[in-house]
Amino acid sequence: MSDAQRTGPGPPERSARAAQPVEGGPVVAVEDASVVLAGRRVLGPVSLEVRPGEHWAMLGPNGAGKTTLLSLVGAQRQPSSGRVEVLGRRIGRTDVRELRRNIAVVGHSVADRLPSAASALEIVLTGEDSLLAPWWGEFGETQRAAALRQLAELGCKELADQAFGACSQGERQRVLLARALFGRHRLLLLDEPAVGVDLPGREALVCALDAMARSSSGPTTIQVAHTLEELPSSTTHALLMRDGLVVAAGPAEEVLTDASLSACYGIEFRVERRDGRYAAWAVGAW
Repeated sequence: MSDAQRTGPGPPERSARAAQPVEGGPVVAVEDASVVLAGRRVLGPVSLEVRPGEHWAMLGPNGAGKTTLLSLVGAQRQPSSGRVEVLGRRIGRTDVRELRRNIAVVGHSVADRLPSAASALEIVLTGEDSLLAPWWGEFGETQRAAALRQLAELGCKELADQAFGACSQGERQRVLLARALFGRHRLLLLDEPAVGVDLPGREALVCALDAMARSSSGPTTIQVAHTLEELPSSTTHALLMRDGLVVAAGPAEEVLTDASLSACYGIEFRVERRDGRYAAWAVGAW
């Protein structure tokens, strides 16, 4: 089961991973998907295709529909119309509990449901089966050693015995990233991972994402971000949204431009890229 399903008093049953997507096929395929809530269209129609090994950034004003689209891709919601396929499974025609086992989420929606008293190492261990509490699982020394190596790879081995709730915001995000990677998920969704993180914490997170992208076994990623500065240099593609619709989508260098960003936010922007990292600032009168 997924993180969202594991809120009961006892441990969930273990089951097999969801089927692998067709080799060479898309990890995510969204075709003319819309979401209507209380009679109001909040998303769509939207189309998006994410291929294996790609690292997408999703940006746009508050209320643009980013969170709603991410909930479709994360198998947390069904579209009101259109088609959504994730890892070769069509939403609405598959057991989403099994599908979610291959989807990891880093963000407040998961962090807020994990026990603050658990150690960082225990939090990482819960990633194997997407548990929400370490006492729901049984972990041997081999698993603990592997989890410790995962923390070390993200530069936070020293946090292993520290309570998750005592970690800084930036440290918690890196621990959550280690948790996601420990679970060997096929798709990683990063829901505003830099929110509330200070500058050193943000840079540590960006470095961790770049290191993950260099791994041949790393997951395909979609990151919702507030600013260009929080995007790692490994970002391959970008999606800009406004009023529930796609403004631009495609390779990052073609989408993250002065014109596209200005159209997305309704403010004139200048975009600069240095050492693979993007930055943007407003120009002229507001």
